[in-house]
Amino acid sequence: MKTIFQRYLYPAGSVVSGILTSLILIKTMRLPCAYPVKGKRGANPNEVFIFYGLLFFIAGPGIHLQAQKATAVTGVSITVEDLDREVAFFTEVLDFRQTGQEKWEGAEVSRLFGLQGENTSVQMVTLQLGNETICLMDFDGAPSRAIPADTRSNDLWFQHLAIVVSDMDAAYKRLLEAKVAHVSTAPQTLPEYLPNAAGIKAFYFRDPEGHNLELIWFPPGKGDPKWQQGTTVFQGIDHTAIGISDTEKSMAFYRDQLGLVHGGHSENYGTEQEHLNQVFGARLDINGLHAGSGFGVEFLNYIAPPGGRAYPPDSRADDLWHYQTEIKVDDLNGLMQKLDKEGLAKKSSNIVEIGSSRMCLYRDPDGHAVLLRQAME
Repeated sequence: MKTIFQRYLYPAGSVVSGILTSLILIKTMRLPCAYPVKGKRGANPNEVFIFYGLLFFIAGPGIHLQAQKATAVTGVSITVEDLDREVAFFTEVLDFRQTGQEKWEGAEVSRLFGLQGENTSVQMVTLQLGNETICLMDFDGAPSRAIPADTRSNDLWFQHLAIVVSDMDAAYKRLLEAKVAHVSTAPQTLPEYLPNAAGIKAFYFRDPEGHNLELIWFPPGKGDPKWQQGTTVFQGIDHTAIGISDTEKSMAFYRDQLGLVHGGHSENYGTEQEHLNQVFGARLDINGLHAGSGFGVEFLNYIAPPGGRAYPPDSRADDLWHYQTEIKVDDLNGLMQKLDKEGLAKKSSNIVEIGSSRMCLYRDPDGHAVLLRQAME
């Protein structure tokens, strides 16, 4: 739930404060000058060399690390079992538009997803809603493992897409007509005692294969201002939300390692939250992050109740609970060196080149799949 200040001015302020701090340091130092001022003795050349060498030594690594960052959250890919059925659901019920279809196959695909064999094949359909895109992936071969029927919102494999609507009543009516599976009892309006979320309307549901989705409506003053401008019922995707076990560990990965910006926080609880998540006694620590463009990543850390189950350690890309958050980066090699040094789980054998992209698939601290992608020059 990001305000304009949180999303734009705060990061800009951090940059400005860094520049001002640098200027103050330079102003208060005796800066060696390579050329003498008239009437004064010039600086010792050795001092000049040492000063600028030290400055480069200090600033150089920072400049390099700053380049190793996410520039956009470009989409989410979801593994499906019946591609035609899922495409029909997203396009006919939720008003997505199909914009592309392709097939990847061969050894490079096996290496990218960490799957056995040399002949992995996956059919992919790209869907767009507003300015945001997702991809549905259907792996050929043996049937995919189904999402556990008893999945709850506080299980750590939980992930959803938050679809923004301009009219919650109209959107919910469409879902009722399609007989979708409810997670929430009904659309919920978050109460006034939650200042960062008050007035937001939300509803959790599932697609025909059990993938979690959310409808969300923002009142004026909440969310991205662009969501106040649309006229269609289904407008776009605001964020993907993931279940996490430890906010600091997730921040260390998404913010400190990948370079996403922390944009907002809310602690949600109460009757409406319980009915939304269908978790009795739910109390959540929620944090939103974003890159320079694309939709956001939202952490759902259940302070209560205990009992959320861990992400299955033997998970594969062809499991139906596989959601893959896709992030564009500007220095894949450098970023991978950082992540490997931190011991982050890597599913790909190494960087894989497919089409016009260099890619590598990682697991975040809780097991959620994250595909890092860099355009080939």
